[in-house]
Amino acid sequence: VGKILQVVQGSKGTQFETSSTSLVAVTSFETAITLSATSSKVLIMASTSAIHIATTSAGGELNIKFYKNHSSISVTAIGAEYQVAKSRQDPSYTQEVGGGGTAMYLDSPSTTEEITYSVYARITNGSAGRICQGGTGGATITLIEVGA
Repeated sequence: VGKILQVVQGSKGTQFETSSTSLVAVTSFETAITLSATSSKVLIMASTSAIHIATTSAGGELNIKFYKNHSSISVTAIGAEYQVAKSRQDPSYTQEVGGGGTAMYLDSPSTTEEITYSVYARITNGSAGRICQGGTGGATITLIEVGA
């Protein structure tokens, strides 16, 4: 019970930018796993450098969310949204920017089909959000199969 059965990791090394306030797929930020038993769980972890850009006093956040897909289901959102970057500007346009974060979710997929887990992103306000700023920060998505 609770044994680690396999670990799969994917990485992203190119910058992705969005100005969408709706969740959109982050290009090439996904990986797949085939579980050994339907009772297994998958611990999904994503770690990324990120920034949020605001050119007005609005400020805002860059959030990410996990999605999964396999042959028996269409692309499905799972878990909560996770804030990976935030910016704030006061009325004098003094900007504060924070970025880089990790998100984790424990999924119970109940299948032995190959499952693809992917990361989606959106901004809550402001101008844009970037993952892998400048293409040098990198990002990883790690899937860990945990036996039941």
